[in-house]
Amino acid sequence: MPDFFHNKAGRLRSGWRLAVFTVAFSVLWMGVTVFTQFALARVLPRDAFERLIFTGGWALVIQSLQMFLSAALVAWGCGEVLEDLPWRALGWATHKGWVRDAFAGLLVGGAVVCVAALVGVAAGGYRIEFAAPRAGDFARTLAASGFIFLLGAVAEEMVFRGYPLQTLMRSWPIVPALVFSSITFGLVHMGNPHVVPGFTLVNTTLAGAWLAVAYWRTRSLWFPLGLHFGWNWVQGALLGSPVSGITRITPHALFDFKDTGPEWVGGGAYGIEGGAACTLAIILGTLFVWRTQLLRASPELRHYTDGENANPEQPPVVLRD
Repeated sequence: MPDFFHNKAGRLRSGWRLAVFTVAFSVLWMGVTVFTQFALARVLPRDAFERLIFTGGWALVIQSLQMFLSAALVAWGCGEVLEDLPWRALGWATHKGWVRDAFAGLLVGGAVVCVAALVGVAAGGYRIEFAAPRAGDFARTLAASGFIFLLGAVAEEMVFRGYPLQTLMRSWPIVPALVFSSITFGLVHMGNPHVVPGFTLVNTTLAGAWLAVAYWRTRSLWFPLGLHFGWNWVQGALLGSPVSGITRITPHALFDFKDTGPEWVGGGAYGIEGGAACTLAIILGTLFVWRTQLLRASPELRHYTDGENANPEQPPVVLRD
């Protein structure tokens, strides 16, 4: 009978590895969050503490840093202890072409959200007009939102396309690993404000699949990071749309985004990501990333996820008739 805990490579099975990561990450993230809030509450006045932790852009910055650091530490530990894999295996290595991948992701992510915007405008879901912000206001919005969106994208890529997706890919075919990680990504976003029933879950799950495909094509997190960041930054700072229901990050966007209904087309107060226009654009973006010949993974990076890393302590398997 097959070993319930270990696979043929002598490693803990991927489902157990995923469970270890999930529990350890949740506990550490909670601990880091509580410690941070306790420390800041001791040194800041009450009003300043509440503004910093619960409202405004700095709250999102702190949350992203807490999430990233917790996920990175646990992912590195799981890789080292459970699979004898180095930090480079997580996809953050500065490999050949990593800057190109990140920049290409930024361009493609921005282009795909613009496609969603054009489809929504053509379908009458919303109207986008030039807002004519003052240069200084727009520059501050562009810089501040870029910093916040970048940290948020880094944290979410570390959590969802980092160790959890990668450890499943070492044991599962790409499609079930992609489906599992994408549904998880979609469910987590259901707590955001102004969620549109049905479309928010569908679109965010599709976005998770798009980003997972981007990782699979490159075996690096730089390209999906660029996609994620480019989508959010262009959507918020340029197009003026709420980003997953959040508007306070981009007070002086380049364009004025107005929802004209129906909600199922344009997404309502949730923004572009809440409507059918987004669904079409993400499907097209996913097909492009899946099929394009412009992306490739190096042999080293493929080696880390194409199969299990055999346990050197596992004795060789002798097959007998």
